[in-house]
Amino acid sequence: MNKTYVTIVSFLSIGAFLVLLFGFSWTIQNQLSKEKSTVREQPQVEEIVNEKEGKTIVALGDSLTRGTGDEEGKGYIGYLVEELEEKTDEKLTLHNYGVKGYRSEQLLNQVKGDTIQNQIKDADVIIMTIGGNDLFQGGQTLVSPKQDEISLLKDQYVRNLKETMELIKSINQDAVIFLVGLYNPFIDLEDAATTTAVVRDWNYSTNLLLDQYPNTVFVPTFDLFQLKVNDYLFSDKFHPNSKGYQLIAERVASLITW
Repeated sequence: MNKTYVTIVSFLSIGAFLVLLFGFSWTIQNQLSKEKSTVREQPQVEEIVNEKEGKTIVALGDSLTRGTGDEEGKGYIGYLVEELEEKTDEKLTLHNYGVKGYRSEQLLNQVKGDTIQNQIKDADVIIMTIGGNDLFQGGQTLVSPKQDEISLLKDQYVRNLKETMELIKSINQDAVIFLVGLYNPFIDLEDAATTTAVVRDWNYSTNLLLDQYPNTVFVPTFDLFQLKVNDYLFSDKFHPNSKGYQLIAERVASLITW
């Protein structure tokens, strides 16, 4: 075999190898390009995580929300949470801002504060007791009731409550608001017909105002105490005892649906 033939064969072999190598490289690059194109064409899925867990309850108002008179120290709010925990698997978070002796103007000022507003903003349920101290004035109003004086007290209370409701709704329009109505702790005293009429009229005015707002519920309690008031009152004959608070809690719990 002469040298010229060997040279030609070697040259052809190298050329064939280069062609094969080029074809292999082109195939790999083309396949990678297709795979990248396929990946880009897949839709991107955005995962949305809800950071808030469970339900938040904000309690506002007077000594009834604070639980004054309950031998167990729970008040209707404590018994209510227990009731709700039996009804739902939701995690419940409670913020209780009830203050003994609060009247409607004090509640209004409280709701204007940043701390309360931040809690209201995140609330699923807002529960309030207010008006008892406005009306009863420590029991003095109903000792010798004067209709003109009671009407003035009621008008001021309704104005304060209206402003409070407007403010709460401006912060959180989705939260359901439950306002617990008044019972008559003096129903067993003389002139019960007069005191009963006064409390019923007060509750009616409250309910009438609440009807103006969506997601707002008036919770009646007058009937719970009407027949056996002394069985459900603390020794001060004004605040509920444990049994009385349990009755209120059961009434409120029956109205909350999740």
